[in-house]
Amino acid sequence: MKIKDTIANEFNEFSNNYTHDMIACVPHYLVLLSSMTQGLSPNFNPKTILDLGCGNGNVTSLLTETFPDSKYTLLDASPEMIALCKQRFKEYQMVYATAYFNDFQFSVETYDLITAGFSLHHCDLAEKKQLFKKIYTALKPGGVFAYTDLMIDKNTAEHSAFLKRWEAFVLTNFPDGEKWEWLVEHYTEFDKPDDLKKQLQWLRDVGFENIIPTVKDDYWVHIRAIKT
Repeated sequence: MKIKDTIANEFNEFSNNYTHDMIACVPHYLVLLSSMTQGLSPNFNPKTILDLGCGNGNVTSLLTETFPDSKYTLLDASPEMIALCKQRFKEYQMVYATAYFNDFQFSVETYDLITAGFSLHHCDLAEKKQLFKKIYTALKPGGVFAYTDLMIDKNTAEHSAFLKRWEAFVLTNFPDGEKWEWLVEHYTEFDKPDDLKKQLQWLRDVGFENIIPTVKDDYWVHIRAIKT
């Protein structure tokens, strides 16, 4: 299995077995996604929801169970992923955008909830900072940014040990090593994770004050940031 030339083409290829591969390749995948809805205020009832990097719709699927009447906007750079979502959510009121984050127009104070499930690690440091600012501006007062991802700098001393633990996890599910080889190539070419502490500061810098991180194995993280 070889990586593709762009992240959109990567996920066009990845779309066929997306959920299975994510569960088998990403520690705590289902637990971290469930954090998108668990622990929210009982009074929180978002009317408008934006899913950034929606993939095949796993995050949105969880959200529709809790908020079936919300209006959803699903954004992804992969046409194949968007096509899967259109089929999956044909009974719901959805708006779809096939675009990269930088090309999407964020409207001011439009969304009650913005989610990003394992998608923002494709953005570099500067892109994340800018995106956090756009997300804060796009949220209504009281709105929530729910964000799950890998959060570790590649240049830290801990990164090598982290990769070994991650490799051991993947090899328990794909012992022939082919999937891990592809994953390392993908991770090297396309993934730009950043440290949790840095990202918490960037969120504070754009205006978020109420920020709740939930950490699994040090680097697999869910963040809930509320716009006051």
